[in-house]
Amino acid sequence: MLSLQRKKEISMKSINRRLADLRIDYRPNVKPESDNPANPFDKFEKWIGEAIDSGAAIPNAMILSTVGNDGRPSGRVVLLHGLDERGLIFYTHYQSRKGNDLRQCRFASVTFFWSELFRQVRVEGEVSRLPETESEEYFRSRPRESQISAMASEQSKILEHRELLEKRVVELEQKYKDLPVPRPPEWGGYYLSPDRIEFWQGRPGRLHDRILYTLSDRSWKILRLFP
Repeated sequence: MLSLQRKKEISMKSINRRLADLRIDYRPNVKPESDNPANPFDKFEKWIGEAIDSGAAIPNAMILSTVGNDGRPSGRVVLLHGLDERGLIFYTHYQSRKGNDLRQCRFASVTFFWSELFRQVRVEGEVSRLPETESEEYFRSRPRESQISAMASEQSKILEHRELLEKRVVELEQKYKDLPVPRPPEWGGYYLSPDRIEFWQGRPGRLHDRILYTLSDRSWKILRLFP
C-alpha cells in the first residue's frame, strides 16, 4: 500500500508532466502592427477596444502589483474603471493591503493579459488618490448591492466566519432600505500615472513583439525589446 508521501510525489510528477506537455501556438487573429503612435495611450485605447470586441471575459481586469514597507511584493486582480490624461483609474478600500502598500510606496504596476489576442500590456508609474468628488460620483453609479458590500467589508482584515459578513449585509440593507447608501470614507479611487508602458504581442516561434514606451521630460521614447 502506497504511503501518503508517495501518493503526493506521484501526483506532483503527473502535474509536472502535464505542465511540460502544454504548448501554445501564438498565432493571434490580428494583423501585425508596423507602426507605433507617439503617444502610448493611443495604442492602449486601440488594444483595450479590440480586447472588448474580441469577447474577452473581463477585458478591463488588470493585476495590480504593490510593495509594502517590508519590501514584499503583492499582486491581485482589480478592474480598470477609466482612462484619462492623468492615467488609469481604479477603485478599492483605502485600508486594504493594497491601500496600505500605496501609503508606504506610491509606485505600482498593472498588467493586462488578453489571451484571446495573445496580448499583454504592462504599465508602471506613480499612484495618487482621486478627488473625493470623483469617488462619490462613481460610488453613486455602482449597483446598490456593490454599495452595500463596500460598507460591509473591512477588506483584507481577518473574517472569523462568513455568517458575520452576511449578517452585516442584511443589517445594512434594512438600515438603508429607503435611503441612498453613503460612500464609506475608507473607500475610493486611485489613478496610476504611467512613466513606462510595454506592449507585448505573441508571435509564432516565441518571436514575440515587445514595444516599450518610457517617459522622460514629458516626452515618450519608443524602444523595441528582444522577446
